[in-house]
Amino acid sequence: MKSHHFEELVIENTTKIIFLIMDGLGGVEMPGSGGTELQVACTPHLDRLASDGICGLLDPIAPGITPGSGPAHFGLFGYDPVEYNIGRGVLEAAGIDFPFTPDDVVARINFCTVADDGTITDRRAGRITSEENVSICKKIQESIKKHPRLDEIIIEPVKEHRAVVVFRGKGLQGDLDDTDPQKTGVRPLEPKARNQQSVETVPIVSDFISQVADILSDEPKANMLLLRGFAKYHRFPSMFERFKLKSLAIAAYPMYKGIARLLGMEVLEGMTDIASEFKALEDNYANYDFFFIHIKPTDSRGEDGDFEAKVKVIEEVDSYIPAVQKLSPGVLVVTGDHSTPALLKSHSWHPVPVVLYSQCCRKDAVTHFDELSCINGGIGRMETVFLMSIALANADRLAKFGA
Repeated sequence: MKSHHFEELVIENTTKIIFLIMDGLGGVEMPGSGGTELQVACTPHLDRLASDGICGLLDPIAPGITPGSGPAHFGLFGYDPVEYNIGRGVLEAAGIDFPFTPDDVVARINFCTVADDGTITDRRAGRITSEENVSICKKIQESIKKHPRLDEIIIEPVKEHRAVVVFRGKGLQGDLDDTDPQKTGVRPLEPKARNQQSVETVPIVSDFISQVADILSDEPKANMLLLRGFAKYHRFPSMFERFKLKSLAIAAYPMYKGIARLLGMEVLEGMTDIASEFKALEDNYANYDFFFIHIKPTDSRGEDGDFEAKVKVIEEVDSYIPAVQKLSPGVLVVTGDHSTPALLKSHSWHPVPVVLYSQCCRKDAVTHFDELSCINGGIGRMETVFLMSIALANADRLAKFGA
């Protein structure tokens, strides 16, 4: 059975499922640290959950493949991350609840700083504030001249140095390479089509970039932009359509809210910190079947290379586990979307530890929730896309296959 066809067995039930996702959870040992971030962290409640549940390691895409946040999350929710892969532009726009049309090609904007010779000196424009972002987006929107091929061009701020641009025009295709070279000291890349169908989008994007360079030339920090994750919007089958789950997303960062919206989840607004997310779970627990709680700081601290800060985030999350268990969910899953070791300061290919608890799970011998312990668990090592079917089975939401 293909990983994304198990919804044919889905049955309705009243059981509830919680997916607690610590972004970038997996790590590797930092020299002198004594272990990975999870091994060093004091996590008595997660360890107890591991003792009472079933553990394993997850490959977000496939062994050895370093995933982006988008496909990694699609896999968590049972959507084949290759088949359902979509550019980050659409994810960011969905995160701010942008009203898409079928004619939209979307890209994520990273405002950046370039030197007089056009080379990039800061890919994030000094991490400008969200307020500065709003002002810059307004400046571009008021000055930009629409390409004749377009019906409309729309620039929307997201957060800090991130924004989105929407190129709206009949028949446009969005398979373009990023203009972000992912390093400083070089010029932004020229837009390039990945297939013949997207060739006519290239001059539209080039014209936009050229105009923005002039418009922002007097800005001290955000004097240029980089475009990432070009994609054409299309509708996804929802979590309710596939799994009969009325789903709620509790997340602070726009992109993860965007993934949730694309999959038909309801999204709570106003999350400001980890405490507010767990409070929101408690307040809304009676009204939904499936809960996606997204913890961002584990990933952020990993990308900062701050091993100790990532450990502290894990310990903070651990302190809320008893409150989550007190809700008595049918299934509680704790894992990450991918690994972000502080040692590497980036996403990595390392598999991610997972623990699943239900009243009917077959307990294994694992007693600690960390990378080295979980590989000995009953789940073993598998691709993340199969996690949802295991969760549904433990929630008594899958029928028998065959006679």
